[in-house]
Order: sequence, then structure tokens, then C-alpha cells
Amino acid sequence: MIVKYGGNAMKSLELRRAVAAEIAGLRGTFPVVVVHGGGPMIERELAARNVPSEFRGGLRVTSPAAMDVVEMALCQLNKQLSQDIGQAVGLMGRDCELLRAEILDPELGRVGRVTGVNADLIRTLLGAGLTPVIGSVAVGPGGDALNVNADTAAGAVAGALGQGIIFLTDVDGVYRDFPNPESRAAQLTRAEVEEGIQAGWIAGGMIPKVRAALDALEREAPHATIASGMQAGVLAAAARGEAGTRVVP
Repeated sequence: MIVKYGGNAMKSLELRRAVAAEIAGLRGTFPVVVVHGGGPMIERELAARNVPSEFRGGLRVTSPAAMDVVEMALCQLNKQLSQDIGQAVGLMGRDCELLRAEILDPELGRVGRVTGVNADLIRTLLGAGLTPVIGSVAVGPGGDALNVNADTAAGAVAGALGQGIIFLTDVDGVYRDFPNPESRAAQLTRAEVEEGIQAGWIAGGMIPKVRAALDALEREAPHATIASGMQAGVLAAAARGEAGTRVVP
């Protein structure tokens, strides 16, 4: 199972360690790969260094100076998560060309789109009983670091391994009648997701989340689940299809 661990679901140290413990517990059932971002940590470090922070279309405009800060913040978080999970190896996408990417849009600076995943390296680590923890910085054609959206990076890893993915975030799933918890959809097809966006019951911040799920399916992941990382016990339930919203082809 691929677990995408989002920045909004790791703001609290106590919560982060609780989720790390759940990931370690899930590993007893099947191998786990973790892909993470770290938006709140990156924002804090950019502000501390007076480096401008700007978003366009939900993506961080990444100057060379911002790229240095992004990589530094994610590297630090990567090692912390690996230590919290235990029996894990923290890697950035630049290690052994784990994530290869190209420039997404010159106007966004050093923002990349994943073009390749070193799946053999991931399988080797899993075969050794280790949990790969992957930070979403990729290597570009010239060897430069590229900032990659963690959702799409996780989807690319899921597709390369042909495995399901859980997007841990700060919401319980997709609601047909937000915020009524009784309206949470346990499962949605690709067609239903597109219909929900058109009808407006999938809106706002949920749109990029379901788009990331659809992107994972496009890359041949068998299913993608959007679930909350803000409460204990959700990860194992989501892996069983009992929590969150599972998006299927």
C-alpha cells in the first residue's frame, strides 16, 4: 500500500507520531511505502528566511532560493518521519533517481512533473523488510532538484508499483452533501467523481484531492482512497475500505 502523508495532517508532533505508529502497524499486514509533502514546514522555513511564497493554480512557484529551502525542510521532515516509523529508510526523490521529472511550466520555476520512478529500488528496500519514506523532491534532466506536488508524486509511485494508495489529509472523505457526515461516499467511480465536480458537490479544496486520486488511477493504480489523518485508527480502516472515500476506475 502506498500512503501519501499530507502536510495538513502532520501539523501536530503528537499526531504525526500517532500516524507513524499506525504506518508501522499496517506494515504487519502488507508492505508500505510512504510519500510525503510538508507544506506547513516549508512555509515556516521560507518565512524565517524572508523568501517569498507564492502559489499559482495550487502549485508553489519555486525560485532557486525557494527550492533550496523546500529541499532542506523536506529532508529534515523525511528523517524525522523515518525515525518515528522505525525500520524505515528516508529518501528524497533525487536519491538514485528515485523520482525523475521535467519542468512542468517555466513560469512556475523549478516545479516538476514526474516522468519516471525507480521502482526497482523501492522493491529492493521492501524486500529487505524496510519501509521507504520518500520526500517529494525529484531530479530534473540537468540534475537539478525539482519541487514536485506530493499528491502527484505519490500517485506516480502507486502507478509504478501497481498498488493502491491512501491520501491522508485533513478531511474524512468526499461528502455528497457537505458537511453532513452521513453523506460521505464510501466509494466513487471515476465517472461519479467527474459528475460530482460538474454538479458542484465536489468543490473547493476537495477538487485537487480527487484529481490526485484520478491521476493515480491514470498511472494504473488499482484504487485510491481519500481519508483523514487527523484521528487514530483511520489508516488501517481505510486500507480495508472501511473509512474515507475509495475512488475506483
